[in-house]
Amino acid sequence: MARTRMLSHRARTALRKSAVDYFRGDASDWLAFVGLLLTVPAIACGTIMLPVWFSPSALVLPIVAGGLLLRPASLLALYAASAAALIVEALVLGPYTLGPARVTPGTVLVVAACGFFGLVIAQFRSRVGVPWRRGGTMLFDLRERIRVQSKLPALPRGWHREMALRPAGGQSFSGDFVVAARTNGGRTLEVVLTDVSGKGMEAGSRALLLSGAFGGLLGALPPHGFLPAANGYLLRQDWDEGFATSIHLVLDLETGDYELLSAGHLPALQLSAGTGRWQEKSGEGPLLGVYDGAEFESARGNLRRGDVLMLFTDGLVETADRDISEGIDRLTGEADRYVAAGWDGAAWHLIEKVAKDVNDDRALLLIRRSP
Repeated sequence: MARTRMLSHRARTALRKSAVDYFRGDASDWLAFVGLLLTVPAIACGTIMLPVWFSPSALVLPIVAGGLLLRPASLLALYAASAAALIVEALVLGPYTLGPARVTPGTVLVVAACGFFGLVIAQFRSRVGVPWRRGGTMLFDLRERIRVQSKLPALPRGWHREMALRPAGGQSFSGDFVVAARTNGGRTLEVVLTDVSGKGMEAGSRALLLSGAFGGLLGALPPHGFLPAANGYLLRQDWDEGFATSIHLVLDLETGDYELLSAGHLPALQLSAGTGRWQEKSGEGPLLGVYDGAEFESARGNLRRGDVLMLFTDGLVETADRDISEGIDRLTGEADRYVAAGWDGAAWHLIEKVAKDVNDDRALLLIRRSP
């Protein structure tokens, strides 16, 4: 009995490991191949014995599944078995002119077309090297990595921060991203908001690469060395469409003093609690990735009690029928509604109010010092 239990445990462990490896894309496709290969004669027998319930075109089911699960070599063997099953069905059922539920030229064309597209898909997956069952997981993992890298660190008491990202067209990947870190022993908050050229899926891969690189540079370099290093990194990529805009905020969480360095980005907006007015704050500098040796000048300010600092990308304020100044006026007008109501959830709601249906990536960051 002990030996039987041990053998049973080993069998279950091996089966579980095989299943996990298969769905990770690390194992052979023999299990799926055998299962699909057995369905071919089963469908052929059903078509011969119960033609009312089983159509000859039902052979497209294992063919479509094989295009998603099998490698090209295994898929060709499955196609050969399906072709043999069609021949057997045609011989047993007789010519298609004798009645319905027989193998017709249309049936052969449908099965062949499905087989062709399945082979194209299998060859594409084989060339890329990512199984279909792992491809979705990989994209999900990439999206979550961008979200984690864009997560703002917790701030001390007396500070409130919010951020909202909205990709173009309702997609999962955006060309806008944020990297942030607390440096100088936690006293300083550094935030970089970047808008990569392009939008949606076009810019998503470049945004992922840049967010990882910028996250490594942030905090490892002095504030005035970040944008020059980021500019040099983009130039080394040698992309055809490789420029980006960026704004770098360096905020002292004890005094409220801050410094803004800009690389062709839109200005930040500061709301003064004393006057209730919005003021533009921005440094000067060229786009990232345009030319080497670029210099970036900073702008300084101070966040007093109740003040709000707002950073955003152009997708929030610029459209084909509205220039940037009009978009900024509309944004500040909507933001004034949250002065008395509180700023909880304001970032998400401002995007909904100002740029809900805009076909561009949108990002908004709010930092408020409590009264």
